[in-house]
Amino acid sequence: MLTLYILTGLLLMLSFYKSQEKSFFALKIAAQRLMKMAPAFMLMLILVAILLTLIPDEVLMNVLEKDNKWLAVCSALGVGSISVMPGFIAFPLCGILLDQGALYMVLSAFSTTLMMVGVVTFPFEKAYLGGRLAIYRNLSALSIALCVALITGLVFGELF
Repeated sequence: MLTLYILTGLLLMLSFYKSQEKSFFALKIAAQRLMKMAPAFMLMLILVAILLTLIPDEVLMNVLEKDNKWLAVCSALGVGSISVMPGFIAFPLCGILLDQGALYMVLSAFSTTLMMVGVVTFPFEKAYLGGRLAIYRNLSALSIALCVALITGLVFGELF
């Protein structure tokens, strides 16, 4: 991330060097769009925090540690699609679930949908992408998550 910040800063300085007027105009537009999105984004973060508070860790682990691997994968796809969390929280959580005995393909489905599919973020996406595109994006992300889980199951010998 630090590399991206440095690169962004350098490019912004280059932009100011080329044209201060255009650079200020671009920053003004960016600030206006940020202020327009901020209320919806804050609401989404609050809803996610409430949702994660209401679901105890034990329930999450019980759902993802089923003896039936297909039910566990489907549960992981569902739970991951509903909740949203960043990678720096999702990956350690998957490590804990792995220590508890969860399958790699279940963890793959769970972590992929956590970061790619957004049931909670759908109203936010619908407002900015449009309803049809938001649905297509979520369905394609869910399909990709299922494919990733199946490939992970094949690689780790959990399918057969």
